[in-house]
Amino acid sequence: MAATSYYFLLLILTFVTATLDQANSQLSTNYYKSTCPKALSIVRAGIIAAIKNETRGCDGSVLLDDTANFIGEKTAVPNNNSARGFNVVDQIKANLEKACPRVVSCADILAIAARDSVVVFGGPSWKVRLGRRDSTTASRAAANTSIPPPTSNLSALISSFSAQGLSLKNMVALAGGHTVGKARCTSFRGHIYNDSNIDTSFARSLQQRCPRRGNDNVLANLDRQTPTCFDNLYYKNLLNKKGLLHSDQQLFNGNSADFLVKRYAASISVFFKDFARGMIKMGNIKPLTGSAGQIRINCRKIN
Repeated sequence: MAATSYYFLLLILTFVTATLDQANSQLSTNYYKSTCPKALSIVRAGIIAAIKNETRGCDGSVLLDDTANFIGEKTAVPNNNSARGFNVVDQIKANLEKACPRVVSCADILAIAARDSVVVFGGPSWKVRLGRRDSTTASRAAANTSIPPPTSNLSALISSFSAQGLSLKNMVALAGGHTVGKARCTSFRGHIYNDSNIDTSFARSLQQRCPRRGNDNVLANLDRQTPTCFDNLYYKNLLNKKGLLHSDQQLFNGNSADFLVKRYAASISVFFKDFARGMIKMGNIKPLTGSAGQIRINCRKIN
């Protein structure tokens, strides 16, 4: 895969941005029990294989390629060269189509894959409610306005999450997904050159690899210590002013989110519990269910 942000972020951002104003029917953890009993194991196998191949970090609208009729979310500013893992989703979907044609939605694949990715990296597990259907359109404009960029300040972050019905606690807990993966120089350049709330030595070490101009695709770990382990060191880095992104360090900058960063830095079990709760809540944001939408055969295009 191209040098971009990180795989796990694709899954998290997909949940945050993929919301539609459709009836919210009841999702179920046993939705595929009779129609595709091997669905969860097929997705998990695909995630494990992908992570072994390259360690990296909803209605599935982010998966749609642009067409002559609409410009989707995949090339929205926050996702372009950042949201990754599309090929992984393609392979998982192909395997599911062989086992259970036209049964498992791309949106549910993302929901399961998000949980399994966290577990494989050593994080918490949770029961994924299933039964989502796939959207038949996507909006670059909506993604550009609803996905907070890495330059966001705290008020913008709170506003973006609040618009999806997510609280400050949900936001700070879900930000812990940055405990795995990498980000591109273009995402953190402004933070390491222009911000004052960053450890000086940390900034200088990054400046050696990410100059003011050029090297846009150079990568740095979001968690400088354990970038392939789902733990709470992300928050401990924030306490030491060593957050990679401007938006990361905004969570600990003398404001209303500080106490949550301290709480999660002090207790990995509390972080895991709140992260899992946040993921469950985010997975239930206005999903397409019932007869709405469709079950895509190919996650990249409408049937």
